[in-house]
Amino acid sequence: MSRVLCLDVGKKRTGVAVTDPLQISVNGLETVNTEHLFDFLSSYLRDEEVVKIVMGLPRHADGSVTALQSLIERIDKWIRKHFPEVDIEFEDESFSSKEARELMFAAALPKKKRSNKKMVDQVSAVLILQQHLKHR
Repeated sequence: MSRVLCLDVGKKRTGVAVTDPLQISVNGLETVNTEHLFDFLSSYLRDEEVVKIVMGLPRHADGSVTALQSLIERIDKWIRKHFPEVDIEFEDESFSSKEARELMFAAALPKKKRSNKKMVDQVSAVLILQQHLKHR
């Protein structure tokens, strides 16, 4: 089997999570500056066997898409062009950052770690991927 990668795309940072090759566990991989995301993906997708990329799709409380929609579409098009063999799916990521902060609080992480936005983005990506794979 191959890995499944998850992107929690933000204007400044993108949280990245990935499964093991057997798709049993999900782990935070990295938080990448969004401006360097294409370089990161080029390198990672050449080095690792990835069958699918799941991208979080943020929505407003009324269900409408957010301003990030155009950025996510641009990333989607780029991946499809450069890595057509990789399947792309979207997962509702509403409130994933809030849930990540709550999870980090429940894990009794120190306040400094809980306020680390890079860690929050990574944990959010883990939660989105777990939801997509129905691991939670």
